[in-house]
Amino acid sequence: MSTATHAALAAEAAPASAVADAFRLTAAQQALLPTADEVAFYREHGWYISRQIIPEHVLAGAKAAAERYYRGDVDRPVRQIGWTPDKGDVLRKNDFSMLSMDGISALVRWPLIGAVAARLEGIPAIRLWHDQLLYKPVDPPTRSSTVGWHTDRQYWKTCTSDHLITGWVPFHDCDETLGTVQMWDGSHRWAGDVQGMNFFENNLALVEQQAAAEGKPVKKVAMNLKLGQASYHHCRTVHGSSANRGAHPRQSVAIHMQGADNRWRELRRANGSLISHSLDELVRKDASGHPDYADPEVCPVLWSEPG
Repeated sequence: MSTATHAALAAEAAPASAVADAFRLTAAQQALLPTADEVAFYREHGWYISRQIIPEHVLAGAKAAAERYYRGDVDRPVRQIGWTPDKGDVLRKNDFSMLSMDGISALVRWPLIGAVAARLEGIPAIRLWHDQLLYKPVDPPTRSSTVGWHTDRQYWKTCTSDHLITGWVPFHDCDETLGTVQMWDGSHRWAGDVQGMNFFENNLALVEQQAAAEGKPVKKVAMNLKLGQASYHHCRTVHGSSANRGAHPRQSVAIHMQGADNRWRELRRANGSLISHSLDELVRKDASGHPDYADPEVCPVLWSEPG
């Protein structure tokens, strides 16, 4: 990220006292957090569906910001990673949209989203890892904008921590007709990844057959959500989604979050080349010159237990 963009984001940061106040949940908000039984369920199954924790006006603001983002009308210019208009009406995935758009940032920073994630992970605070703005168009019978079976962890090899969790937030009611996210129940507890997993693999059955061949039973669970709900999944939970056969595009944001213990680590491929993540180019460098995943402008604290 450029020095100018870093400065612009830092200038907008709230005072520490204001941030602490933002993390103080009302009694009504606290009642929306996962119960002890629900936390145990998440740790056993690798996924969780929240109560309606996000106000409609926050979601409406994020949806409007997404539409502006796709038109190139941004609040701050940050290098666009992912879909561009020249690619047409296909599955869209754009990383780091909250750095460009205030409306998306307001959603990502909504305190209950981070508070739920921290409760599920059993940690006192949680940071943003990065966000992804997602758009799945309505598919005719001849096309399928599926999201292939994958785990988030397979793409986050530079992370030292397994306290990595994703909250998925649609901008509308979402069910299987619209191609909602589906989880493989309990797959976060499997040893090793299923061979062939890939976000962009359209043949979902192929990976399911491979899992069966490896002796890994697949139980798919659809994340059917009402407006204001979010689904959460562990970084090692296998997930993906089928085609959108509904009446309108499926629009959403994936909010990837990290525990305070997460750091960058050096990891190399068999040929000696360095493994990297696109986030490495945006965050500041630490004292050793390595990517700093605690960069407060790019990876802000989303929730912390008020001290």
